[in-house]
Formats: sequence, C-alpha cells, structure tokens
Amino acid sequence: MNIKVDKILLFAVITLSLFGVMMIYSASSVWALYKFEDSFHYVKYQGVFLLVSLLILYIVSKIDYTLYYKYANKILLICFILLILVLIPGIGSVRNGSRSWFGIGPLGIQPSEAAKLGLIIFTSKYLSRSDTFIKSYKKGVFPILLITLLFFGLIMLQPDLGTGMILVISIVSLLFIAGIDIKFFIVSGIIGIVGVVVLVLIAPYRLARITSFLDPWSDALGSGFQIIQSLYAIGPEGLFGTGFLNSIQKHFYLPEPQTDFIFSIIAEEFGVMGAFIVVGLFTTILYRGVKIAGNQNDSFAKYLAFGMTFQMIFQSLMNLSVVIGLIPVTGVTLPFLSYGGSSLLVSMTSIGIILNISKNNR
Repeated sequence: MNIKVDKILLFAVITLSLFGVMMIYSASSVWALYKFEDSFHYVKYQGVFLLVSLLILYIVSKIDYTLYYKYANKILLICFILLILVLIPGIGSVRNGSRSWFGIGPLGIQPSEAAKLGLIIFTSKYLSRSDTFIKSYKKGVFPILLITLLFFGLIMLQPDLGTGMILVISIVSLLFIAGIDIKFFIVSGIIGIVGVVVLVLIAPYRLARITSFLDPWSDALGSGFQIIQSLYAIGPEGLFGTGFLNSIQKHFYLPEPQTDFIFSIIAEEFGVMGAFIVVGLFTTILYRGVKIAGNQNDSFAKYLAFGMTFQMIFQSLMNLSVVIGLIPVTGVTLPFLSYGGSSLLVSMTSIGIILNISKNNR
C-alpha cells in the first residue's frame, strides 16, 4: 500500500534548514563584514546551497530506493576513487589543515561526506542479502569491517578524525541492528578505544584538544579558546537569550561561529527555549526515521532508513557534545544548521531517500 511521504519528517528538516540560514547570517555577519566587506557573504552562499539541496531532496524523494540496491557497488567505488583523488596535491585542496576538499572557486566539496552515504547504502545491501552473512564473522562481518576501515584510513590521511568516527560508528550500529553477537561489539569497542588512543598520541594537535577538553583554562588563548568562548555563549543567557542578532561572542570571540559552533550562538541568542526547540526537531527526525525503518518489510529499506537516520543524529550528538564541553573538539558540523554545502547536500539526499522509503510503509 503506497502512502504519501512523511510530512512530519519533512517539516522538521525544512524548519531546521531555514532556521540554519537565519542563524548563519546572525553568526557570520560581523566576521563576513570584516573579512569580505559584505555581512551577507556566508548567508548568500548558504541560501544557494539550500535551494540546490531542496531541489535534490525533491528529486531523490521521487527515485525508487531499490535503485540504490542495484548500483550500491558502483556508488561505493566512486566514493572510494574520490577519497583517493582528494589526497593528491593539486586536485584536493587544504582547508583548516585538512586535505578534505575539492575546491571549486570559493566553494568546496568534501568527498568524505558522500563516502558516509555510499558506505551506508553498500552495507544495507550487504546485510539484506542473506541472514547467513551476519551469522558468520568470516563471510559476513569481517568483509564489511575491512571496507569500513579502508575508508576510515583514507579519511584519516586527510586527516579528519571526526568524520571517520561518524562513518565507523554508523556501520557498527547497522551491524548491531542486524543482530551480531554482543561479544563482537565488546571486543571491537576495546580495540576501537585502543586505536583512538594511538591516533591521539601520534598527533600533537589531537593531544592538545584532549588536554584543552580536560582543562581548557590551561591554554585559554590557545587550544582551550574555542570551548571557553562557547561556554561563555551558552552559560548565562537564561530562558530566552539575548535576542536575535544580539550575540556578543560572534564579535571575534568565537572563531568562525557559523560552522562547528553555531549552536553556541543559537543558545546565546535564543536561550534555553531555542536550544530545546533545536534538540526537539532533531528528536523528531530520529523518531520519524526509526519509525519509517521499523515499518518496512524490505530489509534493505529497513537498514537504509535506520543507517541514514542514525548517522545524522550521531553527528548531531557529537557536535552538541563538543559545543557544551562533553567531548573534545572534533570538527564535525551540525546537520542542516552549520554553514557548508557538502554537509547540507548529503543530509538532504539522505532525507530524500528516507522520504521515498516512507512511501512504502507497511
């Protein structure tokens, strides 16, 4: 029985995206005026990103999701090639210390964002083919993990630990939903913790982030600067905040607040109520996405809807945890709200796929 797309999910996504454009203007206007002599510099680009992304969402929502099953291997191969190409000097460009971008004029595209989506599609197909795959570590689990670790390794060469962690945890969540023995996750968790510790120890800037997380005041003008300024924005603003456009921290205290730390400006200008509304909209996306996944008889659709939903929500949780000081700085954006075309485009593509799946609720 075919039904219409999930309007509640669509409403939550569009509301977050429009609010994001509004907050990008507020967060970036001072910095953009100083750097580009145009306070609308960032919001104009984000407006274009949003229009293109909404068009993509509409088109993707009309495409039968079973097409991704057919082309899953090719999609994964394209993502793999792009991750290699971006590492080549002259092809990939360096921004904020990471060779993660294909530069197109003032714009940039991150292939790692597409890789997160491509790997979810491939893993969903793999797990849906037969239950025997997930009952055998050798035939089922290890091949998926090897491919995931290969993608993780390529992303770490950029380097981008935050995106790499989102990719790995998303795939592990799918394996968990598929019914893999809990002992496997305990062992994998221990190995993963050891691996993260090694990655932190071999990179001085990551160790500095850990140190600043534990005691940001130990280097208040260096590695601890962002989190201190973020907490200054969030902490004292009460129930309703300072009001739209009235942020103090965006005046060169919080570096580039339109990206990773946009939630700090939202909390500063709209207070506890604004923060609750944003969290409530993300909770709505989680609830509707999981419900759509649970209503599917087709196992590929079930894994696909759950994987994409979990990936977006996990990234959101990572970003919010950084902003309020629960985990070290990871460099991941807040979906639908942070400035950036790649993140918005991939997030809208994921929502378009989920909306198409929602038409086939059973």
